[in-house]
Amino acid sequence: MAETQDKVIILTGASRGIGQAIAHFLLSSPENHKLVVAARTHAALDQLHYQYPDRVEVLAGDLSSSKIAATAVELALSRWGRLDGLIVNHGTLEPVKKVADASVEEWRRGFDVNVFSAIALIQASLPHLRKTHGRILLTSSGAAVSAYQAWGPYGASKAVLNHLAQTLAVEEPDVTTIAIRPGVVDTEMQREIREVHGESMSEKDRKKFMGLKEEGGLLKPEGPGHIIAKLSVGAGAWLSGKFLSWNDEALKEFQEQ
Repeated sequence: MAETQDKVIILTGASRGIGQAIAHFLLSSPENHKLVVAARTHAALDQLHYQYPDRVEVLAGDLSSSKIAATAVELALSRWGRLDGLIVNHGTLEPVKKVADASVEEWRRGFDVNVFSAIALIQASLPHLRKTHGRILLTSSGAAVSAYQAWGPYGASKAVLNHLAQTLAVEEPDVTTIAIRPGVVDTEMQREIREVHGESMSEKDRKKFMGLKEEGGLLKPEGPGHIIAKLSVGAGAWLSGKFLSWNDEALKEFQEQ
């Protein structure tokens, strides 16, 4: 595994779930990593800043705005003078509607959050990641390769991220880009699937996700979160362009540490 000392990383979606697990792992590791964490509200991540005042900067704003991307990069550079990694971990499931029922505008809003904000972050980060031979981690989903009723916008947007990782592997040989499937994790999104969106889904899919919760089949965020964290500071170039599950055999060296 590559050297991991003192990395500067931009992380989105860090206020809860997988993102929070990523943040805590990177900040509690022996290395002196620094994070710019982006969220809708400053309060959601204040605790991280208070706990690690010299190693965490919080950026509040709407991630679907392209302005956030440039600001995040500028913050990393002004504070620590470099950028080594970008973890795109935010996303929305909405609209949860059949293709026949969702408006183009609803699809567009979903893609603004899940796709275009990621592209903006990548474009702003690339000039600096090239210099550090840095890494980009894109949190994907099994929905990128398996269809669920009413999840068209979400699944399609995650499929875009998978292809984006492949494209960047070709276009940016000095940067390692990986799309990661974290599995079915016990997060706020899973609660919304069960309690808010169940009526829009098929009965089969609704029972599947209800059953996972009831039977203890949901993963804890720390499992995939820690793998993503390790990849963000140590992934080798040979992984670039791949779409991998967090527990894939190809990531065995990261799972054993």
